[in-house]
Amino acid sequence: MPTFLFDQTIFGPVISRRLGVSLGINLLPNDSKLCSFDCIYCECGWNPEKGTVKAIFPSRAKVARLLREKLEEMKSNGTLPDVITFAGNGEPTLHPSFDTILDDTIQLRKEICPNARIAVLSNSTTLHKSRVVEALKRVDDNILKLDSGISETIKILDQPVGRFNLPAVVENLKQFDGELIIQTMFLRGTFKGMPIDNTTEPELLAWIELLLKIRPKSVMIYTVARDTPAKDLHKVSVADLEKIAGRVRNKTGLEVQVSG
Repeated sequence: MPTFLFDQTIFGPVISRRLGVSLGINLLPNDSKLCSFDCIYCECGWNPEKGTVKAIFPSRAKVARLLREKLEEMKSNGTLPDVITFAGNGEPTLHPSFDTILDDTIQLRKEICPNARIAVLSNSTTLHKSRVVEALKRVDDNILKLDSGISETIKILDQPVGRFNLPAVVENLKQFDGELIIQTMFLRGTFKGMPIDNTTEPELLAWIELLLKIRPKSVMIYTVARDTPAKDLHKVSVADLEKIAGRVRNKTGLEVQVSG
C-alpha cells in the first residue's frame, strides 16, 4: 500500500482528528523514516534497512527559524494553530537536540501564539533518558503510545527496534504522575500469517490493568485511517471503539477520546 513521508521540517497546518488545527514539527529527516519502532500500521511506511540511509537531522537553528517564519505568517493571516505538534517521520525524541528545540518552541509560542498548546507524539521508548523525560514534562500534551497490555502483541504491532521491556516502559510512564495522555491504536487483521486483534477480552483486560497503574489524565483511542505498510490490516468500527471507551470510563474513571 502507498504510504508517505513528511517532506518538510515544519508542515501543515493540518486538521488533526485528535488535536484540532495542528502545526507540525518534523525533527526527523525529510527523506526517510527514523524510528525506534517499525509499526505495521505506520503511515510513513517501513524503516529503511539498517545502513542504507544516513540520518540527517535538521539543526536547532533551522527548526527555530522555520517555525518563527511559519507562525508569523499564520499570525498575519489570522489563522494561528490550536496546537504545535512534534510528530513527523518517526520518533521525535530521537533528535539529539530535542530538549533545546523544545525550549525554543516554548519561547516562540510565548511570543507569537500564547494560546496554542504544545504536544509531542512519542512511542514511549526513550523515557529511560532523564533528559527526554524532563523535556516532556515541559509539554502541555504528552501523547505517549501504549498499543497493548501484552508484550507479545506490542512486538507484533509495533515491531520494536532492539530490546523492548513492557514493565520498564510502564514504570517510565508512571514518572509523569498522571500528566500524560495514553494513545492506543486498535486494529484487526493478519501479519505474516498471524492473526492480529488487540480488541479481544484478554487484550482489553491487560491494557486496562496498565491504565490503572499509569493513571494518565486521559486516553486517546483510534484506528487505521490511512494506508499502512502491512497488508491485511482492518479498521475497528467506531461502535466498537465506543464500547472500549465505555469500559475504560467505567473501570478507571478516565476521560477517553475516540477517533474513528
